[in-house]
Amino acid sequence: MALVLVSSERFVEHQTPPGHPESPERADVMDFVAEEWRTKGGEVVAPRAATREQLARVHDESHLRRIEETAGQAMALDPDTYTSPESYEIALLAAGAAVDAVERVMANNGTAFALVRPPGHHAERNRPMGFCLYNNIAVAAAHARSFGAARVAIVDFDVHHGNGTQHIFEHDPSVLYVSTHQSPFYPGTGGAEEVGRGEGEGFTVNLPLEAGAVDEDYQVVFAEVIDPVVRQFAPDLLLVSAGVDAHERDPLAGMRLTSQAFGAMTRELRGLAGECCGGRIVAVTEGGYDLKALTQSLSAIVDALGAEHSAPPGWPAPLPVIRPTRGRATVAAARARLGRFWAL
Repeated sequence: MALVLVSSERFVEHQTPPGHPESPERADVMDFVAEEWRTKGGEVVAPRAATREQLARVHDESHLRRIEETAGQAMALDPDTYTSPESYEIALLAAGAAVDAVERVMANNGTAFALVRPPGHHAERNRPMGFCLYNNIAVAAAHARSFGAARVAIVDFDVHHGNGTQHIFEHDPSVLYVSTHQSPFYPGTGGAEEVGRGEGEGFTVNLPLEAGAVDEDYQVVFAEVIDPVVRQFAPDLLLVSAGVDAHERDPLAGMRLTSQAFGAMTRELRGLAGECCGGRIVAVTEGGYDLKALTQSLSAIVDALGAEHSAPPGWPAPLPVIRPTRGRATVAAARARLGRFWAL
């Protein structure tokens, strides 16, 4: 199955206050990227709304009621997270797009990319947080499990740690959660020592990177931790929380990734999916707040997922004056914490 994009022109209807970084203009970028794919002959489909049953697999009843009560209202749910009158319905479409992408890939093998807003990975089981209403990637993972996937891997390269995703699955050995993120940084979670709890111990892999990390730092972390852990886990489906706010242009963070690096990470993950799970990979958008960087990075991800054949990652050439010291420090911390669970 060729790459399918799942998105909707309605994502612009989720309105945030003037000056808020998670702006409706982000939806315009997603529409542009989707139309660009369509003009190349690619398939773009509209999502269905997520059902209450699908949401309840990862969210408490109290959380579902709270978000439902925002329907038709403009509300501040926390200092960062807002709704407009249409947001409840649009958030259902965002989670539903992730579900739709999973169903298509599980049924046919192949690749899918859900271009959605609001993002999701900060939403906890019992509360919205960090611009997020429902945890789209967690809803997708739980749906994949119900759809027949015995093991699901989530790789999150958003610049912020996906606290909600981690906490939802930290007791669950059937879901591997791997996160690269700037640290110390919002939301303050994601230390290397956080490796899961109970039966899920070892199935949370946190890779905190110091601000200023470059493409080569991420390349080192992928080669020495992410690739071997995902191979050993051998998932039936690989999910990607595809935030692009580690870009050098992004106003909210301090990383220095290029747009090409997001394509390289995606190609790396697509190669892993080809090795482990018949090529089944689904990406879902998270953050990314510079519109030019968002456009370039999402296009790079689409190119990586949509290429006819999986190619080598093609990481950008390293800068001769920069050494990946941040990445190597992160790898050393991961080996110290995770060596008893994985061969690293």
